[in-house]
Amino acid sequence: MSIEIRGKAVKLFWCPQTRAARVLWMVEELGIDYELVRTDVSAEKDEARAELLTASPMSKVPAIIDGDVRMAESAAICIYLADKYAEAGLAPSVQQADRGAYLYWMLYVPAVVEPAMAEKFSGAEANKFSHGWGDFPTMLSVLEAGLEGKDWILGDKFSAADVMLGSTSYFLKKFGILPETSPLNAYVERCLARPAYVKTLEIEEAG
Repeated sequence: MSIEIRGKAVKLFWCPQTRAARVLWMVEELGIDYELVRTDVSAEKDEARAELLTASPMSKVPAIIDGDVRMAESAAICIYLADKYAEAGLAPSVQQADRGAYLYWMLYVPAVVEPAMAEKFSGAEANKFSHGWGDFPTMLSVLEAGLEGKDWILGDKFSAADVMLGSTSYFLKKFGILPETSPLNAYVERCLARPAYVKTLEIEEAG
């Protein structure tokens, strides 16, 4: 599919092995022009830091500059890009019934998966009843149930929600915290078969 490029290329502030890989995958799926700005988020000084701060006040990646739009946070950026380039079909429209499920799964990563992962890595005490993210086992079981009998989280069609969930599931697998029995392993393999994700991981590897 040919995507109409509107205005200048999206400027993506990126650092390898960070959440910025999600947005890199997203722009590759969309097939739009983008400028990749490598940013060393751990350095005290960085040439791109001043411009990055105009889009990401916390100096975190990913962040984008798209014309007058300046924004950070991977889920927010992916929602924005999917809606701007709606012709790519990576998000249901607001009129479609599965828009609600789409938004739920888009935000499942930052609101549930990441806090549950942080809890697991830190060894903090889990409390599935008081913590909004439940706990790590519950997080996994809900995600597995959401994918049961489907290729992608919304059914037969790949969406931006799979960019968020797929990249995070790959991270879980890569760091050995995804059980071998988990059906998420097959989901990860489907994601890894997508040319846009192959290109993303090549860029990530090259650093």
